[in-house]
Amino acid sequence: MKAIKITGGKTLSGSIRISGAKNSAVALIPAAILASDKVTICNVPEITDTDALSEILTFLGAKVHRASESMVIDPSTIENKEIPENISKKLRASYYFMGALLGKYKKVSMYFPGGCSIGKRPINLHLKGFEALGATVTNEGDLYTVEADELIGDEIYLDIASVGATINIMLAAVLAKGKTTIENAAKEPEIVNVATFLNNMGADIKGAGTSKIIIKGVKELKGCFHEVIPDRIEAGTYAIMGALCGSYLKVDNIIPKHLEALLLKFDEMGIDTEVGEDYVIVSKPDQYKPTSIKTMVYPGFPTDLQQQFTVLLTQSKGSSSVEETIFENRFMHIPHLNNMGANITVKDSKALITGPTPLKGTKVEATDLRAGAALVIAALLAEGETLITNAEHILRGYEEIVEKLTNVGAKIEIVEID
Repeated sequence: MKAIKITGGKTLSGSIRISGAKNSAVALIPAAILASDKVTICNVPEITDTDALSEILTFLGAKVHRASESMVIDPSTIENKEIPENISKKLRASYYFMGALLGKYKKVSMYFPGGCSIGKRPINLHLKGFEALGATVTNEGDLYTVEADELIGDEIYLDIASVGATINIMLAAVLAKGKTTIENAAKEPEIVNVATFLNNMGADIKGAGTSKIIIKGVKELKGCFHEVIPDRIEAGTYAIMGALCGSYLKVDNIIPKHLEALLLKFDEMGIDTEVGEDYVIVSKPDQYKPTSIKTMVYPGFPTDLQQQFTVLLTQSKGSSSVEETIFENRFMHIPHLNNMGANITVKDSKALITGPTPLKGTKVEATDLRAGAALVIAALLAEGETLITNAEHILRGYEEIVEKLTNVGAKIEIVEID
């Protein structure tokens, strides 16, 4: 089992280059199935989630080649067969193979996806969308089979603006007959990135990034060259590190607009930032003002930064609060932060943080990807040494995190433990 060992109290200075967005890449890779010939996707992060998707593609018979930050996928040799549980459960995003295989072959059979245990994450909205397009859904335990004689466009309303359901329905609809409308679609930048990719292959998608997406089905999609957008969650994570431990820490290769919700909160707290065209520079202030956040769908404050931001609030003078509205199990990092010296109480979906409190290194556990990132931040700030177990969660979503932090002055390493 991998663990991350960090000696805290080091000043972070220099530049960190942000990788391609995990939440975009994990949808783009399955979407490549829809093409009739080779697809090249560049700026793909080398993380375990993209490795797991490559494994599924290879299992299906696709030819996959990694070269530096690029991935070349040739789907012309794919055999549409049941995706077994041992590989589908490695990550949540394996469910994008549902939409892609259904869209191209009119049938998919695979097991319920895996991923972080951060609350109820059903796929009912995905299945509702597939059924609206004319598919039949059957399941035996966790094995789902979705099939249709043909897919025909329809008007689909999402009860919740789900990123996963929005993308999966797009994947299924691009080769369907007629027009599909997704109402109450999610607006995240990753959806725009996926829609642009599909349009580059020859799809006809309009409205991505708004609450109404219109898809006109086409007969065939061809190969193309496409780039993954920078990872706004990775960028936000390192920016928070800069706010706590930084001396002119530059977070480079970003789209600042994607970080607006976070940067506005920095301003409220008295954290100075210098924002450029594709970077932000962050330094630790003398004192932090308290604030409150409430997670919302984009462009609101992202749930994927809530846990990391909570660490920042432990250093604010006074009382701050965090309300989580997306996932009900996204406070699993808090007992570990309290064990390090934080003063946080949780009631229902709200956490109350009283600070500032010094943090001390100890042994903690990464219960999920973003909880692990929060503990890395806490360990960088803490006095002494911290050992974060279950580091595999962190490595799922942060490319070269040890190398990137070492380069800006952190004392951090990956160790093997029993």
